[in-house]
Amino acid sequence: MKKSSSAKSKKKRGAPRPVGRKAKGEKFTPDMTVEIAGIRFKNPVLTASGTFGYGQEFAQLMDLNRLGGIVVKGISLQPMEGNPPPRIYETESGMLNAIGLQNVGAKRFLDDKLPFLRDLDTQVIVNVFGYSTEDYVRTIEILNQGEGIAAYELNISCPNTRSGGMFYGSDPKLTHEVTMASKKVARVPLIVKLSPNVTDITVFARAAENGGADALSLVNTFVGMSIDIETGKPRLSHGTGGLSGPAIKPLALRLVYQAVHAVRIPVMGIGGISSAEDALEFLIAGAKAIQIGTANFYDPRASEKVIRDLEAYCKRKRVDLNRLRGTHLGFEAAGLKRE
Repeated sequence: MKKSSSAKSKKKRGAPRPVGRKAKGEKFTPDMTVEIAGIRFKNPVLTASGTFGYGQEFAQLMDLNRLGGIVVKGISLQPMEGNPPPRIYETESGMLNAIGLQNVGAKRFLDDKLPFLRDLDTQVIVNVFGYSTEDYVRTIEILNQGEGIAAYELNISCPNTRSGGMFYGSDPKLTHEVTMASKKVARVPLIVKLSPNVTDITVFARAAENGGADALSLVNTFVGMSIDIETGKPRLSHGTGGLSGPAIKPLALRLVYQAVHAVRIPVMGIGGISSAEDALEFLIAGAKAIQIGTANFYDPRASEKVIRDLEAYCKRKRVDLNRLRGTHLGFEAAGLKRE
C-alpha cells in the first residue's frame, strides 16, 4: 500500500518536538523560572528564614542576584533580643537552635534593611511572626508601607499567648484564624509556613488554604533536645530547640509530598536541602520551589551551587525545570489517596 503525499510530507518535516526540548545536537538552555502566587522567580532556589539574616550579611560571600529569592529572618511587631546563649548546638547530621526569633522589629526593618534588599535583582519575602493574631495583623500593616516586598511568609510555629499558649501551628482552628486575618490586610501574596510537629500535616495545609493562603512552605524545624551528661543540663539555655539539617530531609520530603497532594495551592519545600540532588527530590515530589537553610551556616555559597547544579542537570536531561515537577512519582504508588 502506498503512503499518501501528506504522510510523506510529514515524514520530511519530522515529528513535533516536545515542548521545552530541542533536537539532539542543538544547544539547549533550560527554562529555570517558576511562578508562585503570581510572583515570578528566576529559579526555584530561595534561602530560608533564620539562616540568611537580612541578606546583606552574605553580600560579600556570594552573588545575591543569582538567587530566586531571599526569605529574611522572622520580623515581629517590636524588636526582640532572643534567648541567652548557648542557643545553637551541632548534632549528628544536623543542628539544634533556640535563637528566640531575635530581630530588629518591623519599623526598623523598613528603615534599615529593606532599602538594600529592594535594590537586588531577586524576590524578597518577609517572614512574619507574633504571639497573638493582632500581632501578626499589626506587623503586616506596618510592613505594607514598604516597597520591594514580594510576599509575606507567616511563621505559625509560635504560641498564642492569648489562647493559653497553644501553638498556632498545632491547632488547625488557630492556623485558619491567623491566616484569614493576615490575608485580609496583606497587600502582597501570603505564604504560610507549616510546622512538622503535628499528627497530620494535611489537616493544617487545608486549614491554611481555606484561610486564604496563596502558597505553603514546609517544613519548619522539628522540636528536639540535647543533654550534657557531665552537667546533667540541656545544652541549650532554652532547654529544647528546633532540629534542622540533613537529618530531617527524609521526614520533610514525606510531609511536603503529602501537603502537595492535599491542597491546590503551590508548595515550597524546606528541610535538609544542601545539594541539587536534594532539591530535585523535593521538586519531583511536587514542590514548586525550595528553600535552603542550615547549609548556609557551613557553606555560605550553598544556594549558588545548587542553582548551578540544577541547571546542569536540566541541560543534561534536556528538559525545562517545570517538566520535572511531580512527574516521576505516582501518588497511588505510595499507597495514599488524594483527598
